[in-house]
Amino acid sequence: MRSFLITAKGHPNVKCTHKTTLEITKEDYLTSTGDCIIGISADKSMLDFPEDFKERIRNASRVVVEILVDGLRDVVVGRGHRDLILNHPTDIVIRRSTYICPRTLMICADKGARDIDREIVRRLRDRSKLTFKITVD
Repeated sequence: MRSFLITAKGHPNVKCTHKTTLEITKEDYLTSTGDCIIGISADKSMLDFPEDFKERIRNASRVVVEILVDGLRDVVVGRGHRDLILNHPTDIVIRRSTYICPRTLMICADKGARDIDREIVRRLRDRSKLTFKITVD
């Protein structure tokens, strides 16, 4: 398996102002302090990733996440790491840093939430549907 799709939805509190992280969550709410969260009510978590896909992420020199909203597309590129845990039941976090915890999908990403296309952010505030496509090269 080279890619995995997750769907989520936006929320009026989507800010996308965090400079180092970007997150989607299975939680069905978003407070005004969640400045890195771009999508809620995700249909899958990392617990749903097949084990072979998790291994591909851990060994990947390049992990690509496509964020698709209403025909618009933004791309975040980062890398895997052998120590990635990939088992958080609700949250999936992309990090610009090298910090690893159960919520971390990839590290050394080229974007945080504040770098996401602002038209995508506007549409997410209107509760648009979000597709999060994770591809491992």
